Amino acid sequence: MANKHWIDELADILEEKLRSRSKDVLVFNGGLSVSGLQHVGRLRGEIIIPETLRRILSRRGFKIKQYLTLYTQDAWKGKESQRRAFRDPGEAEKYTGWPLIRVPDPKGCHANWVEHFWEDFGPYIKEFTDGNIEVVTTTDLYAGKLREFTKKTFELRDKVREIINKYRGRKKYPETWIPFEPICDGCGRIDSTEATRVINSEKVEYRCKKCGHSGETSIVNGKLNWRIEWVGVWWALGVDFEPYGKDHATPGGSRDSCVDLAINAYGIIPPEGIPYEWVAMRTRDKRIVDMSSSDFTGFTPREWYDVAHPHIYRFLVLKTPPMKKLVVSLYEIPQYYSQYYQAERIYYGVEDPGDEEKRVLLSRSYELSYPDGEPPEKMPEQVPYTHLAVLVQLVPRELWGTEGLRRLRNSGHLPEKPTEYGVKRILETMERASRWVEKYAPDYLKIKLLEEPDPRIIGEIPWEHREILYRMGEMLEELEEWSEDSIKNVMIEATKDLSPKERRALYHSFYKLFLGRPSGPRAAPLIALIGRETSVKFLKAVKK
Repeated sequence: MANKHWIDELADILEEKLRSRSKDVLVFNGGLSVSGLQHVGRLRGEIIIPETLRRILSRRGFKIKQYLTLYTQDAWKGKESQRRAFRDPGEAEKYTGWPLIRVPDPKGCHANWVEHFWEDFGPYIKEFTDGNIEVVTTTDLYAGKLREFTKKTFELRDKVREIINKYRGRKKYPETWIPFEPICDGCGRIDSTEATRVINSEKVEYRCKKCGHSGETSIVNGKLNWRIEWVGVWWALGVDFEPYGKDHATPGGSRDSCVDLAINAYGIIPPEGIPYEWVAMRTRDKRIVDMSSSDFTGFTPREWYDVAHPHIYRFLVLKTPPMKKLVVSLYEIPQYYSQYYQAERIYYGVEDPGDEEKRVLLSRSYELSYPDGEPPEKMPEQVPYTHLAVLVQLVPRELWGTEGLRRLRNSGHLPEKPTEYGVKRILETMERASRWVEKYAPDYLKIKLLEEPDPRIIGEIPWEHREILYRMGEMLEELEEWSEDSIKNVMIEATKDLSPKERRALYHSFYKLFLGRPSGPRAAPLIALIGRETSVKFLKAVKK
């Protein structure tokens, strides 16, 4: 049997199961609670995996509608990390228990909490996908289809209670339980109210255990118990497939209880689904931390998009099976580009990975990494991310598209007639690499080329180093092909008689000569990008 990418195997299984549903239009869904920082990890299971499956199955003849549901009626927990978002965390305690959609924007620039933290996520969905995803909120659904579902729940409440109680251990709900949580008109909380009576299926009477307020309110003004609400979203949208986080995947856990409710209380077929692992981040000091929205741990799609193409993140998601932890870091962007470029070479048949399973995984992940459309017919030119990070510091921004590209041609990174897509990608990467240098690059990659050789620095360079550096300059001047490899060979030849310790000392002098400090980026790429004329001028200045 031929090797298949895990997402194609999943598509095969889904295809068989979904065909039996006999629906003209299938529905895929994902769900998020906007409880704080909308981190990039949330793209994995709720957006990119279902979107990729939708595109694969659409090519097989399925018509599929994709939603992303925001659980905006959920209670704001008032965690310390959430309260710190406000200028006065103590004052913010009063919003604890309010529906997320009613909590004010802590910075005062949006209508509410949800809109504020959605800004660095929502508008970027179209950059990381084909954009054919409709975002709905439970707040809006309660004004429409979930209103009908709430009425249905009141009719079925004995059966609903009986099923839910199977999963609640000793904390059973009493026969008087009404599975609806109104918003208190007294204190605004949704997590401390108890519905005491249903009035004409459109309203409920309630009392608040926090402030003591009693009253009645519309069923639009509240939410169902979370398990029932989850099934309600399936019912309201007609969901056929929905991934879910690993915390819901335990046998007898939350998803099993919702499947039970769907089938045995509401008589609907629950969606197919797959569990997925969390995405973690690696910090500057190499610690691995799970991303968390309400704990404000992680970084947003906007922050990724500022320094790297969405293709790269999609590639990392797709090459990692869903139940394997994915760890990403904004400090490691250059190595992700290197992995992506290898997959690109394998896809175009330029590199042989020597292993069929690896070939399938990497080439297919690359193929599906394009957020919209497919890879270009011809392989784009590849320039290492760190090279561009160096180049943008050597050439003024307004000259990136002219002098920058000329230097890449001169250094052999770009042919005389590059592809249109290749040039576009290089220029986009230069913009991103410039921001990456500013925010995340290690110090050795942050450089400023001296305007001219500095006589004071040259005077501090040992004479034996000057001899070698001068010879290096002569050899570079005579070089037939100005490429990174040929420059590297010159450097090896010029330093072949030195011990490792002596060679390190020489390169301290080398970097001081060009950058005014004893360290910097890899020497051969740096020289290649500085260019022949300037490099030779600096190296031969050591004898003046």
